[in-house]
Amino acid sequence: MIRLTELRLPLDHPTDALREAILARLNIESAALLDFTIARRGYDARKRGRIVLVYSVDCTIDDEAAVLAVHDNTPSVMPTPNTSYALPAVTGDAKGGHRPVVIGAGPCGVMAALILAQAGLRPIVIERGKIVRERTVDTFALWRRSELTPESNVQFGEGGAGTFSDGKLYSGVSDPRHLGRKVMEEFVKAGAPEEILYVSKPHIGTFRLVSMVEHIRGEIERLGGSYRFGVRVDGLVTDGTPRRLKGLILSDGTTLETDHAILAVGHSARDTFEMLRDAEVPMVPKPFSIGVRIEHPQSLIDCARFGDQGGHPLLGAADYKLVHHAKNGRAVYSFCMCPGGTVVAATSEPNQVVTNGMSQYSRAERNANAGIVVDVSPERDYPDDVLGGVSFQRHWERAAFVAGGGDYKAPAQRVEDFLAGRPSTSLGDVVPSYKPGVTPTDLALCLPDFAVEAIREALPAFERKLKGFSMGDAVLTGVETRTSSPIRMPRGADGQSPGVAGLFPAGEGAGYAGGILSAGIDGIRAAEWVIQASKTEAT
Repeated sequence: MIRLTELRLPLDHPTDALREAILARLNIESAALLDFTIARRGYDARKRGRIVLVYSVDCTIDDEAAVLAVHDNTPSVMPTPNTSYALPAVTGDAKGGHRPVVIGAGPCGVMAALILAQAGLRPIVIERGKIVRERTVDTFALWRRSELTPESNVQFGEGGAGTFSDGKLYSGVSDPRHLGRKVMEEFVKAGAPEEILYVSKPHIGTFRLVSMVEHIRGEIERLGGSYRFGVRVDGLVTDGTPRRLKGLILSDGTTLETDHAILAVGHSARDTFEMLRDAEVPMVPKPFSIGVRIEHPQSLIDCARFGDQGGHPLLGAADYKLVHHAKNGRAVYSFCMCPGGTVVAATSEPNQVVTNGMSQYSRAERNANAGIVVDVSPERDYPDDVLGGVSFQRHWERAAFVAGGGDYKAPAQRVEDFLAGRPSTSLGDVVPSYKPGVTPTDLALCLPDFAVEAIREALPAFERKLKGFSMGDAVLTGVETRTSSPIRMPRGADGQSPGVAGLFPAGEGAGYAGGILSAGIDGIRAAEWVIQASKTEAT
């Protein structure tokens, strides 16, 4: 097949226009084009009100070799890349011995377990939280009644933090092996809409993610894998010099023997980070960001981005991506933008307030929301402490809890008041979506001074890029702290921790991913490393 890229057509082009564009690009007769499929569809909205669709297509052509020869020097005409996934072969010996363990059932852990199960290695998945349906009940209890279950919430439980999110499935990570395609195809098998395979900014939404997680669990179990919910890993069993993993000490008092464990615990497993530090598993502090969630009417964002074409069904609810470099040396940027979504309570520890954003597949809620966050670095903000980032996060999350009134309501402030440096006593036309509710106050009470200064400088700059962004009644809700893991666990070329052979740090918690897709990709890599290690040790 032949892939064509950068086919640009008007937003409301007729059905046959894409076929005509293919014929024109290749300079061939209609009969020579046997078939084509859309590989990718995006849009170019740089000219507001004159948006164009941008296609990549895979074509079946009569005499493809001759056509490719004619277009040998045309960058937008190439052979269709092979995006199929080849499962690593497993020897009979490698299938013996202790079963591999996957610690954590988020996107990274689930994809790792699925690959191991497809390879016949019958993984055991350890998840500290509950199955996804029970976890949903506990999460809603926080949102509706201010009742937190520390082991079952937005951060912990089957599906990981990505379950209660916008379900974005795009990433900027390098993916030369097309592992992201494998993630997407497994998601489609599990019930995701097929369009995620070709739209430029695919998303799923929370409700669909719940059923998908259940489907994938069923497939892992069908292939011989098993799950243990409500159990936390509290220690490692090792022996030898250099040290090698021999088992896991679990919170129920049992020890699970294993030679290989994928550590996919997510970015909020703070007690696990402490256990690993005490077990002398190498880790280093890593930058992350802190800030707030901002909410606008979705209609304002649609108009600012798309003009009169806002609301078009092929465009959906508009998103944005903004960056500003402040005078104090900090970068301010939009994070995890959720069109037509809600701001949600995302704490996992008592007496703390954490925000995140979530959307359903329809993205049909009244408000748009995004994190507006400022970079935090170990060198400037928490030197000389590998878990200093955790302490930094906790400090401001507790401050937000107090500023919100001490009952899991979040502190909130109108943009106009925030820019003027005065507390909000009431809110305006933009109704905040955060549950269990917000308390109008001064967000400077629960943000470091450098973040307040940088965000105050950035909001007017964002207004110049996106009209209406700094509208007075836009709502800021705090605090956003869980943008990424505050630590990274080094690993070798074979994926193993240099301190404990057989331990494979992976995903967001280990500092190697940032979102559902990149976490899934890293989970596949980790599974492949385990398979390779099993084969090597069996020989």
